[in-house]
Amino acid sequence: MGAVNAGDTAWVLASAALVMLMTPALGFFYGGLVRRKNVLSTLMHSFVALCIVSVQWVLWGYTLAFGPDWHGIVGSLAWIGFAHVGATPNADYAATIPHAAFALFQMMFAVITPALITGAFAERKRFGAFVLFTVLWATFVYDPIAHWVWGHGGWLARLGALDFAGGTVVHVSSGVAALVAAWVLGPRIGKAREHEPHDRRMMLLGASLVWFGWFGFNAGSALAANGLAAIAFVNTNVAAAMGALVWMTIAWYRDGAPNSTGAAAGAVAGLVAITPAAGFVTPAAGILIGGIAAAACYAAVKLRERMRVDDALDVFPVHGIGGTVGALLTGVFATTVINAGGANGLAYGNPKQFAIQCVAVAASWAYTIVVTFVILKVVMLLVPLRVSEREEHLGLDVTQHAEAAYVH
Repeated sequence: MGAVNAGDTAWVLASAALVMLMTPALGFFYGGLVRRKNVLSTLMHSFVALCIVSVQWVLWGYTLAFGPDWHGIVGSLAWIGFAHVGATPNADYAATIPHAAFALFQMMFAVITPALITGAFAERKRFGAFVLFTVLWATFVYDPIAHWVWGHGGWLARLGALDFAGGTVVHVSSGVAALVAAWVLGPRIGKAREHEPHDRRMMLLGASLVWFGWFGFNAGSALAANGLAAIAFVNTNVAAAMGALVWMTIAWYRDGAPNSTGAAAGAVAGLVAITPAAGFVTPAAGILIGGIAAAACYAAVKLRERMRVDDALDVFPVHGIGGTVGALLTGVFATTVINAGGANGLAYGNPKQFAIQCVAVAASWAYTIVVTFVILKVVMLLVPLRVSEREEHLGLDVTQHAEAAYVH
């Protein structure tokens, strides 16, 4: 049992606050991308996800994700209600900070993951269905996958899968769930050109704040104020920067203009892809990962546009594909020079690590697809998933919340 280190504790608590900021920032990012009549409902998705999952995490989510291992699949209920989660460190997770600080930091990851999914069903999902879906999805998808990858004794952790801050746990799971949700709900009413963003300023503000919060997301995952946190911080910034530049340049060449939406999407794609790799790769590799991911996600958006699946805010192309690319490239560029506790990847003579990353990605995809589909079907038995056609025409702000984002 380790002693509490004040510097490490301060950094992790500050990082938890940064990650918390990401969820309302996501609301602004998504809110700028929807139509005027649906802004408030979109902001409410993120705000209420913060409320729901914060409570769920203390009551039963944390123990399922990080509690004493049960066959490598899920945590037991030994820590229900934060039992045995206090001021003393738990050496299995972080030996120099209070166990409660670790649990709080992980809470913020659990919060943002279902919030990310909301971009796929924006402008058409009934609020009651969203609330029920969020509770069930956090419990039956996020918590088990978090245990597989990060839990002490989780089967992917034992296999040696590398995921520094959530490429599979957060982004593959949310992105793939978004695709399933968009497919089950069906497309929005009207043609694609009618679904233009109402406020790109809000979108850029949200993306910038998400980027800011991501420093806590990745650098905080070092769980200490040390050199590894510094490397993860650098990697996070350069991957986002390169992602924005690559997406903007491709759009400039192919679409004729370096548009703001593409620049913001590219930054997020870079952030997503560097998340699993941030504490395992060099900054040069971080730049490469950000650029590759932006190109892959841009291509995925173009492919999605040709499909009949209306993933409203392209959650699957950015998070599902970006998370997959990042997790796989971690298996290529990881090096023990950066993190002695990690492993060398394919580029450093260890093809086995790439194979392990493939297993982690495939398992996360398969489990998320099946369980998300089942959860949506269960929700449909209890409440309608979708608003009526009339409600969709009027907008979700008025019909779901009896309020408007803009008075005039």
